[in-house]
Amino acid sequence: MRTGFFSSLIFALFTSTALAATAATAAPIAKDLEPAPTVIEASLQASTAKVDLNSADAPTLQRELTGVGEAKAKAIVMYRETNGPFSSVDELLEVKGIGKAILDKNREKLEVN
Repeated sequence: MRTGFFSSLIFALFTSTALAATAATAAPIAKDLEPAPTVIEASLQASTAKVDLNSADAPTLQRELTGVGEAKAKAIVMYRETNGPFSSVDELLEVKGIGKAILDKNREKLEVN
């Protein structure tokens, strides 16, 4: 019984020593390389870009605007095709299904060029 215990102890000692030696010889991380952009940075950049009401397609409107689903995004595009380009962000209130609450949520994200 003692030999089994002693063998287990020796095995654990060798294993931990081997792991420590392997970890110590791992290649150091290059400090001159820039880290890859993270998902948070990418989404932050996407959220700061403004959406142009006169050039955005329905999937872009749906993805970028809060409270705007597929039907409302298509309604915005249809309104633009029927009535011409938007002259102001406030004109978005003329689109069926877009109310003051949705406009207020998205005002900072919208622009008209």
